[in-house]
Amino acid sequence: MKLGIMGSGKIVEEFLSIVDQIEHIEVVSLLGTPRSQEKLGKLAQTYNIEQIYTDRQAFLADDNYDTAYVAVPNHLHYEFAKAALEAGKHVICEKPFTLNLAQLEELVALSQAKGRILIEAITTLYLGNYQKIRESLADLGPVRIVSCNYSQYSSRYDAFKAGTILPAFDPEKGGGALMDLNIYNIHFVLGLFGRPKGVHYSATIQTGIDTSGILFLDYGDFKVSCIAAKDCAGPIRSSIQAENGAIEVVGATNTLPELNIQLGNKQTEKIQANQYNHRMVAEFKEFCRIIDQNDQEVAREQIAHSLLVMEILEAAQQSAQLELG
Repeated sequence: MKLGIMGSGKIVEEFLSIVDQIEHIEVVSLLGTPRSQEKLGKLAQTYNIEQIYTDRQAFLADDNYDTAYVAVPNHLHYEFAKAALEAGKHVICEKPFTLNLAQLEELVALSQAKGRILIEAITTLYLGNYQKIRESLADLGPVRIVSCNYSQYSSRYDAFKAGTILPAFDPEKGGGALMDLNIYNIHFVLGLFGRPKGVHYSATIQTGIDTSGILFLDYGDFKVSCIAAKDCAGPIRSSIQAENGAIEVVGATNTLPELNIQLGNKQTEKIQANQYNHRMVAEFKEFCRIIDQNDQEVAREQIAHSLLVMEILEAAQQSAQLELG
């Protein structure tokens, strides 16, 4: 896979720092804004990237790469992914895929018309510990309670309280706790249990944005709470409680660094099945395989999951009367 990157922010710097761990991937070009040209040059020099662009059309006209990695701010995902698909590129897009379901449905239709792969960069689904959780569910017996908590005091929250609205807290730009942090909890839960029967989001809303909140998902026989906060901190933990045992995730749902699995009266087993030190390696190895092998079946499965996540996000926003984008 030959990759062109759209964006030059923190997630791009993080990805470039580990790209040498991923076989069969070559970063060919990098797109940023005119004001980021100096930074683009430094990144290109550090990571041996052939070409930098500050003009999107010129970037998209480059035939030296086949896949665009959309890593721009949330509110630009739809626009940039659409432009890349129209240019005939496969697209890997950072979370949240888009700001609403209609935008994502349009991108899916376009990718199908163009015969291109469209996939969401969401680390959770590709981690070894996530696969271990999947494998262990049958041993737990009937699930009764699932709880996920991903809460961290945002470095931008003090500015927000002082009246400076940065993208992380801007409703027009897809900010807030639901779209930034709770989305990982949602991916975690839906990837294991599928579509819930009911959705309700109870949020703390300040200046039109959810700074924290609890998402309740009703699965009938069991209940789920997904907690996320940017206005306070707390223990970052998740648990799946069932009649025959429990699984505890120690750490965030986008890294799943350690599992504790307890079955019946057996001693708790500590699990660390993640294969790589960095959370992004596993997902990009799989993206590379999917695109290089044109694995449309897996791509369709993953896009169906992303569509469901977006449906639940939209239902949660409506429940809390949030208007984003």
